Amino acid sequence: MNGLLEEGRELASSLKSLAEAEGAPDCDWLICPPAQLLIPLAELLAGSPIALGGQDCHSAEKGAHTGDLSAAMLVDAGCSHVIVGHSERRQDHSETDATVRAKAEAACKAGLLPVVCLGETGEERAAGQTLVVIERQLRGSIPGGGDFVVAYEPVWAIGTGLTPSADDVAAAHAHIQALLETLVGTDKPINILYGGSVKPSNAPELLAVPAVGGALVGGASLKADGFWAIGSHGLAA
Repeated sequence: MNGLLEEGRELASSLKSLAEAEGAPDCDWLICPPAQLLIPLAELLAGSPIALGGQDCHSAEKGAHTGDLSAAMLVDAGCSHVIVGHSERRQDHSETDATVRAKAEAACKAGLLPVVCLGETGEERAAGQTLVVIERQLRGSIPGGGDFVVAYEPVWAIGTGLTPSADDVAAAHAHIQALLETLVGTDKPINILYGGSVKPSNAPELLAVPAVGGALVGGASLKADGFWAIGSHGLAA
């Protein structure tokens, strides 16, 4: 929940200018601004390598769901992706794994690529439950069919400046990768992003961890130069 119209336009324009001046890094680029910015930024980013996504969607195609947006509405606004199950949605809106899965399936049906988020709280980590929580959320949240991306975001690291060690990230991502191979097979590898206080200073180490296929960037994405620097390490940002 950051950014008014002019701020959003300035950030997107800066990213687009960097892509035009320097050539986009060899990775997939995606920004997911607040809903009121989607249409103007879709127009601004047209023809650029930067894709657009929503921060959430409803599981229903339409109906009496005041304040919500359907996946089809996001497509209509110019989106190709949508984040579902972000920890703040799970916490602030009490979203369950079943809710997240329904949203992910609605996204797939509408032609969006859902970014399915999961991760443990600080209390769960302290209790040694990280891999148990990851497995429960993964099994319960991923769509039954269609393409998707997974984002591992330890809740205790989001916006705190704290990050797990490279070994901790490696263990979590290896567990997710092994589970995905069991759940959806090996024919179509699923990209696994890491999210949680990612910034230019720690991105090289995090993006070098095995099974980390990119970054889900929070606060650092609000500054064009910093966001660009993260993506310039050569993986999806």
